[in-house]
Amino acid sequence: MSTSTGVPVPIIDLSDPSTAQLDALDHACRTHGFFLISGHQADDIIDRTWRQTERFFEAGPLVLEPLRRTREQPMGFFDRELTKRKRDHKAVFDFLDPHDPVRDQINRWPDNLDGFRDVMAEFHSTFTDLSRKTLAILHQVLAIGSDSQAQLSIDPANSTVRLNHYPVGDPVPEDEREGLVELGETALGYHTDPGTITLLLQDDTGGLQTQDRDGTWIDVPPTPGTVVVNLADAVQVQTNDRWRAAVHRVVPMTTDRRFSIPYFGNPARNAHIAPLPELSPVPRYDSFNWSDFMRARTQDNFEDLGTADAQISDYLKADVDI
Repeated sequence: MSTSTGVPVPIIDLSDPSTAQLDALDHACRTHGFFLISGHQADDIIDRTWRQTERFFEAGPLVLEPLRRTREQPMGFFDRELTKRKRDHKAVFDFLDPHDPVRDQINRWPDNLDGFRDVMAEFHSTFTDLSRKTLAILHQVLAIGSDSQAQLSIDPANSTVRLNHYPVGDPVPEDEREGLVELGETALGYHTDPGTITLLLQDDTGGLQTQDRDGTWIDVPPTPGTVVVNLADAVQVQTNDRWRAAVHRVVPMTTDRRFSIPYFGNPARNAHIAPLPELSPVPRYDSFNWSDFMRARTQDNFEDLGTADAQISDYLKADVDI
């Protein structure tokens, strides 16, 4: 299931990207939508967030069960999420911006893990800043003006963080598996992210892969000192298919568990997503409301609804070839 052929995943120095790095970034974004950033100056909060993540998932059911997600309450702990109608080999904890009083009312924090919320709040702030710095480089490569930059952006109040734990084997205890959807062939099924960009920390276990335009799966190996970045659906639409929302997956863990931490940089809740006029003399997509898209995209996370989830291809204009 693993391969290392295809277009490589470049490393971009966030503090001072070279012309060669920017060219490699453009090529990677056209081909598979993944790159790495170095020079981020976030090592301290990253280290502390890793420690809190392991602490959280090792805390046991007395801590985790009161935080279990429901269809009505989308934030918190969950260990039986579906991707492409198959159950993932992972457990997660999700939260919105802790600094936004309205959003933080939706969050669910453990009562007995001192310091956990404080670290997560700092992580959200730091990765909001990193996302904006990364977007500034993307704006530079696209050579777009201020109006387009404002559209190809993120709203921290609508951006989420997820703590992922990929165990070896089924994440659900054996005595709770009856009636559940079967596990998928991969630990996380192939998919694209629905937002703008995702910044991801991955530990040294490995297992993340991205798919080239020709269908080749490419390893995204753990690289010390870097943060993984992948483009999401809004960017593919806004660049009118010049750049590609990254199709990615995680292969099953066989000997060691894996942790990862994505920051999902999302558009504003009621943003309208459409090709940017200065990049799109002939737009390939109709405009759509991002919240409506996100709702349609995630409604099958809890149960198999018998149909494929929403995709940006649903908004392609009728006369466009796929």
